[in-house]
Amino acid sequence: QVQLVESGGGLAQPGGSLRLSCLASGFTFSAYAMSWARQAPGKRPERVAGIANDSSTYYTNSVKGRFTISRDNAEKIVYLQMNSLKPEDTALYFCLKHRGWGTDDPSDYRGQGTQVTVSS
Repeated sequence: QVQLVESGGGLAQPGGSLRLSCLASGFTFSAYAMSWARQAPGKRPERVAGIANDSSTYYTNSVKGRFTISRDNAEKIVYLQMNSLKPEDTALYFCLKHRGWGTDDPSDYRGQGTQVTVSS
């Protein structure tokens, strides 16, 4: 059974940092692409970063240069390091498992999410 469990969210000040973690189980983690997405109240979900099984990455424009996605295949964890946080980064962040090795493949599972709030 596929499970994705996020952690690391919380309250951060503008300009601050947070690191999110997503612990995966129930599938061969190293074979699949993973992504982080977010959903703010009243808005549609937005994929912010993805990492393929070869560790090639994707970022949406609004987070380029500020967020870094990485993966630890031995520990089955995908991370999202978020720096220079802005109030508009406030959202529920959740991780996604893709159906294949590339970040262009559709996703088939998501976690419950972890809340990130950026406010002074």
